[in-house]
Amino acid sequence: MNPATKWATCRKPNWLAIEAEWETQPAPAAFTLSAFPDQEEETNKFAIQIPYALGIIATRSVDTPVIGLKELMVQHEERIRNGMKAYSLLEQLRSGSTDQAVRDQFNSMKKDLGYGLLLKRYTPNVADATEAQIQQATKDSIPRVAPLYFAFRIMVACGFLLLAIIALSFWSVIRNRIGEKKWLLRAALYGIPLPWIAVEAGWFVAEYGRQPWAIGEVLPTAVANSSLTAGDLIFSMVLICGLYTLFLVQNCS
Repeated sequence: MNPATKWATCRKPNWLAIEAEWETQPAPAAFTLSAFPDQEEETNKFAIQIPYALGIIATRSVDTPVIGLKELMVQHEERIRNGMKAYSLLEQLRSGSTDQAVRDQFNSMKKDLGYGLLLKRYTPNVADATEAQIQQATKDSIPRVAPLYFAFRIMVACGFLLLAIIALSFWSVIRNRIGEKKWLLRAALYGIPLPWIAVEAGWFVAEYGRQPWAIGEVLPTAVANSSLTAGDLIFSMVLICGLYTLFLVQNCS
């Protein structure tokens, strides 16, 4: 399995959100070139698609379907329910149960424990979560689509603009006409921020796209945050900055 395929397998909700792929289309799936994703209605408005392109890119075939976010959430709901059972079994083991049947059952379900922990955002007692809380956790199991969809396209657009400027500049140089096209010089000047915009957009896609996971399918961000207060953090930063300032003064004196 090549690195791109491995990434797609591990980060499926991420790249499905990047492509705003809500439905499981018949193979080969169309690529959504432009659209306005609607998270509430779970659909795309004013979509412009390229037939077959996504299926070929994502699966390297013309007969393998690309699973949509809606179908993926159905799978996630099942894993959340299994995670609730795994959490209940874990609580029994932590309370001192030595029943081998309980341990065996937990081992068979522990892979879904992380999905059960998605409920921690709504209830401290995962095993007793309500149906409404389960449905909300299911919606939370995928990242928000619109920010990823547009950030990825900003990144790609910046890359193509840079390539175009570089190619046109190279062509002007080899023809010794670089100074004749002032619009190209302006484009090169105004294009200076493009690499930074592309990098930041790519960073956003990578980090925002990992939601809701701090560790994929193991630890949700909702339970991975520190228990430190804002005052604790300010005190730590002031202390560290103060110490390093003293060290700097000592070394300079």
